[in-house]
Amino acid sequence: MIGTAQTLLYLAFYVAIFALSVWALVDLVRRPPAAFTSAGKRTKSWWAAVLGVGVAVAFMAIPYPIGFGYLSFLALLSAVAAIVYLTDVRPAVAPYSRRRGPRGPGGASRGGW
Repeated sequence: MIGTAQTLLYLAFYVAIFALSVWALVDLVRRPPAAFTSAGKRTKSWWAAVLGVGVAVAFMAIPYPIGFGYLSFLALLSAVAAIVYLTDVRPAVAPYSRRRGPRGPGGASRGGW
């Protein structure tokens, strides 16, 4: 009973790390390369390499029924890379990568002061 609960918790932990890494990589793909240099961050290619390796390592760390169960100690590094991207880089590049919508140049703005 306790062993099963521990196994499920272990599986949920590594699946959450994998999902976090995939989320960071998908967000990275949606950003334009110029936004990274404009924000003073490392290039998009550098972050793509770091997060791509992070996703691969996080997948390999998931236990056997879903993944391979290898490199589980390195999954924390992929989580750190994803967290750094999502908390530091993503907010910094967001103003440079917004799409021009109704509030873009020449567009009308609703409300506000």
